[in-house]
Amino acid sequence: MGSPGRGLVLVVEDEAAIAELAALYLKRDGFGVHVETDGGQALEAVRRLKPVAIVLDIGLSGMDGIEICKALRAAGDWTPVLFVTARDDELDRLLGLEIGADDYLTKPFSPRELAARVRTVLRRASGPAPATFAVGGARVDVLSRRAWAGDVEIALTSTEFDLLTHLLRHPGQVLSRDQLLSAVWGYAAAAGTRTVDVHVAQLRAKLGASSPIRTVRGIGYAADPA
Repeated sequence: MGSPGRGLVLVVEDEAAIAELAALYLKRDGFGVHVETDGGQALEAVRRLKPVAIVLDIGLSGMDGIEICKALRAAGDWTPVLFVTARDDELDRLLGLEIGADDYLTKPFSPRELAARVRTVLRRASGPAPATFAVGGARVDVLSRRAWAGDVEIALTSTEFDLLTHLLRHPGQVLSRDQLLSAVWGYAAAAGTRTVDVHVAQLRAKLGASSPIRTVRGIGYAADPA
């Protein structure tokens, strides 16, 4: 699994050896990784897990990578996509970029280069980030990694800070436990959702009356503005 805060990369690749190598190097680079081999399942995984980026093989059987990217963009989903293909063809490359792909790699490729390209498309997609987030009585400073409940500074673990920051970045948005696992812990595992509940409980205890975190029964949590 990746380190907290780096987020989940969805690898859609039906060649097991390539998928394993890509996953290995992305994990070494601090990302969580979820692998799918089928186009339809990949689309469902994007909706369910909200990955930070998608490494997408063009030459999938059934629903290919071009169709997957088109479906995502048509639905208004602009998650960064890095195409991987066995075909070194300029027309293929242009088609991929015209439908909304962010980058393109031809097999065989260096797994180190793949990880570097993922970092690059994420930097381009994120742009300059705000330094502070505040919702209700909770506030965080991302650069100094400090947090406050009202006017009182509180001590948070690294994971607690990343979880609170992610909730405050999306005020009023209901985030499922799976989405929080992907974004904060960098992996997706249904059996691990209890981890989210425990950390939310710890955050609420530290924030006290300043906590903006609301439980959405059966789904997850939201940080609600006052």
